[in-house]
Formats: sequence, structure tokens, C-alpha cells
Amino acid sequence: MNSLDWAVLIGYFGVMVAIGIWSHKRVDNVSDFFTAGGRMPWWLSGISHHMSGYSAVMFTGYAGIAYTYGVTSYVTWSFPIAVGIAIGANLFAPRLNRLRSRLRVASPLEYLKNRYNLPTQQALAWSGVLLKIVDVGAKWAAIATLLSVFTGISLNQGILITGVVTGIYCTVGGLWADALTELGQFVIQFFAGIAMLVAVLAELGGVSALWTVWDRPELQGHAEPTAGPYTVTFLLAFLFIKTFEYNGGMWNQAQRYMATPSARAATRSARLSSLLWLVWPLVLFFPMWCAPLLVTPEKPDASDSYALMTEQLLPHGLLGLVIVGFFSHTMAMCSSDANAIAAVFTRDIAPVLSKAARGWTHRAALLAARWSTVAFLALSMAVATQVNSPTFKDIITVVIKWVAGLMGPIAIPFMLGLLRAFRRSGPTAALGSWAAGLFAFWLTNYGISGVELQVQIVSPVATSLVLYILIGFLKPEDTPERDAVLDKINEDGDAEGAAGLPGAAAGQSRG
Repeated sequence: MNSLDWAVLIGYFGVMVAIGIWSHKRVDNVSDFFTAGGRMPWWLSGISHHMSGYSAVMFTGYAGIAYTYGVTSYVTWSFPIAVGIAIGANLFAPRLNRLRSRLRVASPLEYLKNRYNLPTQQALAWSGVLLKIVDVGAKWAAIATLLSVFTGISLNQGILITGVVTGIYCTVGGLWADALTELGQFVIQFFAGIAMLVAVLAELGGVSALWTVWDRPELQGHAEPTAGPYTVTFLLAFLFIKTFEYNGGMWNQAQRYMATPSARAATRSARLSSLLWLVWPLVLFFPMWCAPLLVTPEKPDASDSYALMTEQLLPHGLLGLVIVGFFSHTMAMCSSDANAIAAVFTRDIAPVLSKAARGWTHRAALLAARWSTVAFLALSMAVATQVNSPTFKDIITVVIKWVAGLMGPIAIPFMLGLLRAFRRSGPTAALGSWAAGLFAFWLTNYGISGVELQVQIVSPVATSLVLYILIGFLKPEDTPERDAVLDKINEDGDAEGAAGLPGAAAGQSRG
């Protein structure tokens, strides 16, 4: 990097902070901070949903997979996410929107107290918060790894820089700041991705390389849709998991649907995000697939291949733009996660821990939301410094194994609890499936050696799903009160419902 690249990078950071400060004017209470007051346009929600779904891990961990296995990186990652979101566009997106519009909640998990009971809500809240601290820690480590390649600064310095800038704009401006910065980040990433694609095509002989490059011996097997540990079984497991995760199972995507004005707008938002997931990663992945023709990575997992290729092919200025693109995805995901976790902590956890929290004024609740955002970012940054330790092993292990494996037990009761078809499944089914899923994760990852990757990934969510349905059938716990919650979530129409049920509506008095 030279002074021009640094100017681009510093200018980007400055714009992100400025957007956060501007968004501050639109945040008067926790509803504005966590769900944009239900006023976010569907197209902005869709772009925000897409951008908050992936990070610099794509340019490190998945770049290594693309370098080694080729198009399987798209077929077994981006494609199933696109399909999963398309499935959820009608199944989950409108129901999540009705949580805000009809039950008057500001956190995705607030409804669980009435849908199940308080212990279920707390179990899912605490386990999800802890998982997200580790998940976001891996994202900070990924972007810091890239920054170190380009600038030579240490991993911890990179984590500190990106974390502080993200903390400023998302703490000040809430979900509005997240969405608006994600829009700007999408525009930046668009130009950066196109610049990289053009540079690679020029190096390989022009546009014809799109279809002729696959005959080269260095890319033998790179056109196979599945390869290595990323088998058809892995693909199906990933599709199953990502259908839950990217439709709200890990909360930050749920907030995008909750932020739209209506259930119909939430559905349109999901369809836009699905389309972007289907098309845009192809532009980003093609240079990674061709990387064996252009660079020799220094790391065994080839996670530095994209960064090395960028340094080799792009002139200064454009190099800075691509680096900014790396930051765009990571900061988008981390800020959206921070906002979601702050919502869960202030709306679901704090009122149980503290009597004072149950009587927060609007001002006090908003202040608590901002401080909990700061606390989450600080904890995740601390974890990021340990992400390459023996406990976590490496970035891609954390993202694929930990997040995909542990997400299911948390998401199954939350997401399926929205659907009438599972109304018989109550607190026993929710807690039993959650606990069994966590145990299955431990057993397949640490209790038994030599378990295949796809089994490690799918066993927790499959265990949770089977038990959630089976316990609901054997021990039905549907009540008129729980059915009333489901009626509000499932009834068609975009008219605003009456104020929510007592447990959900109580959040209004807290701010």
C-alpha cells in the first residue's frame, strides 16, 4: 500500500463514522435503534440483509477453499444460502415482520417468553450471545489477517482499528446506521469486485477466459460442483442449516425483516437478498478460482491467495478500493450482529437480571442499548486475538464448524416456533431439543474422533429438529395463550395489530 491506498482506506472509515453520526438523528428510542422503527424501505432492507450475511472470511477462508477446490466454494456455500433465503421469503420473513408490527417487540427473542416460557427464552438468549461473541471474533481475525498482508501491521492492531471504527458508527446510529453503511459498502464492493474481475480477465487473455480457463492443468477438477470434504451430503446439510440461519436464526437477519413497514415488504426484501446471493458471489469467486494460475500462497490453507493476487494485479488506488471492499463485508456483518446482540441483551436478558432494567425510561433503555453494543464488540475483539489458538484452530473452523454446528439448536425453537404446524411443541420440546443439539455438537466434534465434516455440521441441527417435533407430538403443550401468539404471527394482512400480549408489550414501558 502507498499513500493513495491509505487515503482511500482512511476516507472510507471517515464516511462510515459520518453516516453513524447522521443516523443518530433518526434514533429516539430502542425501537428505532433495533428495528429502525419499522420504516426501512424493502430494497434497503434487502441489500442490508445481503451485506450482513458474509464477511472477510470469504476473502480468506473461502478464498482458500476456492483456490484448492474451485467452483465447489460457490455450489456448497453461496448457492444454498440463496435457495434457503428464497424458501424463507414466504415462510419466515412475513412472520418475523409481524413480531414487531403485531406483538410490538424490538428483539427477535422477546416473543419466546409468551410462545414458550421465560427459561426457554433465557437459554436461547444466553447461548446465542456466547456463540456470536466467538463468531464475530472470527470475523475480526479474518479482516485483521488481510490487513496484515497489505500493511504489515499486527493482527491485534488490525482488530483494534476495525473494531473501534465499527463500534463508533453502529453504537451511535443503531440499525439505521448499519443499513445505510451497508448500502455504501455494497456500492464500494460492487466497484471493487468488478475491478478485480477485469484485472484477472486481462491477465488471463480477456473475456474468453471465463470459459477457456478450465482446460488448464492447474485448474484440473476446479469445475466440479462438489469436491474434497464438500460433498453432496455437505451441500444438503448446509442448505438445511442456512435456511434457518439466514432467515433469522442468528437474529441479525431477522431484524432486517422486522425493520420493514409490512410483511409484504419483508418478503420483497428477502427475494432481493436471495437474488444477490445467487449472482454477486460469482463475480467475487471467479478470480479466486483462477488464483492457482497467478499466485503461490504462503499459507498452507491458501487463505492469503486472494490478498496476494490483489497486490500483484491492481494499481494503487484500486488496491485501496479492494481493501475497503474487504472491510465492507466484515464491518457490515459485525455491526449487524452487535445490534442484534444488544437487542437481545437489553430486551430479554437485562430485565430478568435486574429489577431496575424492567423500569427503564426511553432514555435509559437507549443508553443501555448503546453500552451493551460496545461491550459485545469489546468481547468479540478479545476473542479475535485467540482465534488461531489450539482451541479454535483457525478462522474457517470457527465459521463453518462452530457457527453452523451450534446455530441449529438455537434456531430450531426460535424459527419453528413461528409456524402453526409446530404449535404442539412447547417449552419441553424447545429446551429438550436445544440441550440435545448442544450435546450432539460436543459429541461429534470433541467426544468422538474421526467424524466426517458433514456429520459434525448436520448432527446438532438434525438432533434438535427431530426432538423438537417428537417431543411436541408425545407431550403437546399448546395452550390458548400460546395459540394466540401464533394467530397474531400467522394471520395474513399487513394491518397493524393491537398492542402485543402482556409479556411482549411490557417492553414498551422499558423504553
